Parts: sequence; C-alpha cells; structure tokens
Amino acid sequence: MSRTKVEGSARERLLAAANELFYEEGVHTVGIDRVIERAGVAKASLYSTFGSKEELVVAYLALRAEARQKRISERIARYEEPGARIIAVFELLSEIVKEPTFRGCAFANACAEGPRVESKVIETSLNSRAWTRQLFVELARDLGAVHPQQLGRQFGLLYDGVVVGAAVDRDPGAALDALSLVRRLVTEHTPVNVAKTRRPAPAKKSLRGANPMK
Repeated sequence: MSRTKVEGSARERLLAAANELFYEEGVHTVGIDRVIERAGVAKASLYSTFGSKEELVVAYLALRAEARQKRISERIARYEEPGARIIAVFELLSEIVKEPTFRGCAFANACAEGPRVESKVIETSLNSRAWTRQLFVELARDLGAVHPQQLGRQFGLLYDGVVVGAAVDRDPGAALDALSLVRRLVTEHTPVNVAKTRRPAPAKKSLRGANPMK
C-alpha cells in the first residue's frame, strides 16, 4: 500500500500521518507511537503541538471536514441550475466510494469507536454532518421545493445510505441507485413539474342537450 510522503512542519507531518492511519485503521486502534513513527517526529513535538491524542483526532477530523467541504463546493460551483448542483453532489459521491482508499465516513467511524458521551471528537463530527444537511436544505430551497427542509433531509438520508452501503456492503453501485432516485426527486420537486401534477383536470363537457349527430 502506497504511503503519502511526509513533509512540512511537525504539525503538517503529524496530521498527514494521522489522516492516513486513523482513516485506514481507526482512531482507537492506532496508537500515538505509530503516528509519531509515520510522521518522523519526536513524541515531544506531538504534545507541544496538539497537547493530547484527542486533540490530534479533532484536528484530523477538522482537516477531513475542510477537504470534503472544499471538494463538494468546487464540484457544485461548476453548475448554475439548482437541480444540477444537487445531482453533482451525488455524482461526486459515486466517484469517492469507488476510490481504493475509501473506508466509509471518517466522522461516523470516529463516533462509533468512542463512548457515547459529549466530546470534542463527537462535536467536530456532528458539525461536519450538520454542514452537509444544511447544504442539502439550501440546495432544495434554491430548487424551489415547497418543503425544502423535508426534501433536504431526504437527500441527506440518501447520502448517508450510500456511504454506509458502499463501506459496509462493499457496494459502490449503491451510489448509482441513489443517483437515480436523486434525479427523480429533483424532477418531481422542480416547480414547473409540481405545477403540472397539481393542475386540475379539465372539466368534462356536459352532453345534455347536445345533438349527437354533430
């Protein structure tokens, strides 16, 4: 397995090492000594830079959150039409789950490993997930959906389902199924199509008194 060449400051090297090891094997499975060895720094550098392993984990998750948000934002910026921007998120996701290094959601993984108590790790993970949910609500609002909160939640559930399915079931094809559903939802909730489905059927003309020969 290829490894990222570790360069830069002690902080950058520690984060690069943590990013690889924590994501591949888990934040609790990987000990501090392995991160230090991969980064090629002294143990004192880790504690002087982050203070504790928990703070290193928080920094690792924040780094992944920033990278993910940047990647999504850059992808949807290619499009102006609201529906195309929503679809673009799932097209990007379908690419991500096919990557050989894909190991599921780093934030869900970190929360599942740790105790169910309030901590900076859980807070950082929840903030990242909240960003994704809010993005879908805003995109649904831009689409002109009657109930953007509800539609945004549906997109979020599909997004989570793809990530879990691709990681646990080893099924990257789940992304294509979700993409098909997303396209259908976008079409159904585009205002012009909503208006068509709600348009009352034309009243039937009464035949009373009509000349059947005409």
